[in-house]
Amino acid sequence: MKTNGVKLDERDLRIIEILQREGRLSKSELARRVHLSSTPCWERLRHLEDAGIIEGYEARVSLKAFGPLTQVVVTVELESHLPADFARFERAIQDHPEIHECDSLGGGIDYILKVLARDLESYQAFMDQLLSAGLGIRRYFTYVVTKPVKRSPPPVTRLTGPEGRKISP
Repeated sequence: MKTNGVKLDERDLRIIEILQREGRLSKSELARRVHLSSTPCWERLRHLEDAGIIEGYEARVSLKAFGPLTQVVVTVELESHLPADFARFERAIQDHPEIHECDSLGGGIDYILKVLARDLESYQAFMDQLLSAGLGIRRYFTYVVTKPVKRSPPPVTRLTGPEGRKISP
């Protein structure tokens, strides 16, 4: 059967799992951990990157290092649910680095935003700016993060069956 997906085996999944936690690991150490020689490991890694399964490598930054900050989760409901209204909102939030995550949701809430601000006063000034931008926000609810409890990469090895899984890039 012809498919656009990429079949992943145990070693591919192990490479992904290791790199999710240790993105700066040397290629030779990665090869050792997945029980491959360097060249086959490097080829698998390039295949995972070329297929779009590994999108990039990032550093986890401690927000505490930047002093006291306020993290806020904001739920947003738009006035209108026409495709053009969603597109306008989604384009507009791209220009705001305070919003470091945004997901579109199904159900009663249209979006969930994760916002980072110096303090609550700065956050409210930002929201006032967003509201006055004419983006069609009907209402929003603010939830202040009191402490981070869990941050981890997605468990890719649990998302596949024992025989591997075809993943569409």
